[in-house]
Amino acid sequence: MAMREIDYFGDDGTRLFAAGCGSGPVVVLLHGGGPDHHSLLPMAKRLADRFTVVVPDVRGYGRSVCRDPALHTWSRYADDVIALLDHLGAPEAVVGGTGLGGTIALRTGLAFPARVRAVVVISAEDIEDDEAKLAETALMDRFAERVRAEGIEAAWELFLPHLQPLIGNLVRSAIPRADPGSVAAAAAIGCDRSFRTLDELGALEVPVLIVPGADDRHPAAVAERMSAAIPKATLARNVSFDVLRTADDLADAVVPEILQFLDN
Repeated sequence: MAMREIDYFGDDGTRLFAAGCGSGPVVVLLHGGGPDHHSLLPMAKRLADRFTVVVPDVRGYGRSVCRDPALHTWSRYADDVIALLDHLGAPEAVVGGTGLGGTIALRTGLAFPARVRAVVVISAEDIEDDEAKLAETALMDRFAERVRAEGIEAAWELFLPHLQPLIGNLVRSAIPRADPGSVAAAAAIGCDRSFRTLDELGALEVPVLIVPGADDRHPAAVAERMSAAIPKATLARNVSFDVLRTADDLADAVVPEILQFLDN
């Protein structure tokens, strides 16, 4: 199925990019930190017979170039989702994502409950305590410095040995399409807090599907705790990230869970 290109602008004037396909209710799927929208194309195409599926390049990744570190915050990422919906003329959408994209989906659901019908979180990111957040910020600063000094591929060696193989493969695939200055700037998200505690997620008013991850940055245990904190949460227990290697594998494993969730 052919994808159509979508150019739109954030509230701050940054030019952003997405691809879309299908028809029906809108589903926005956001990629994780490192890959770009290509990682979600197989998923989009499998959902396109029932939905209009839109897969953006998150600000800082792929063709959504943003080289100013000050413009990378969780609230701005959520605002970008709403800017996309406004561009599409969509009053509401299902918003989901993998890793970082799932965190953006949660932030969007909390900030804009009238615009989000449901949330899908795939490979849920950890929510660090204060000490762990300081370590995370320092690591992201090192990452940005290495991008500027040695390039994107060298910088990712700080993370790739600790990531589940699927995520590592998707990151490597996206590196040739990435802008180094934009990638370095996006590391500034490490200075912002997505959530201070899981209790904040108790304010979500919409149904949420949570698919547990399988590495230290996306621990399965956090998905369990997240599910307990969110009033209308569904925890998908039938996806094993350990056996996934490609974007097609991810789509094959997750799309049935998404369809069952949305049907319910």
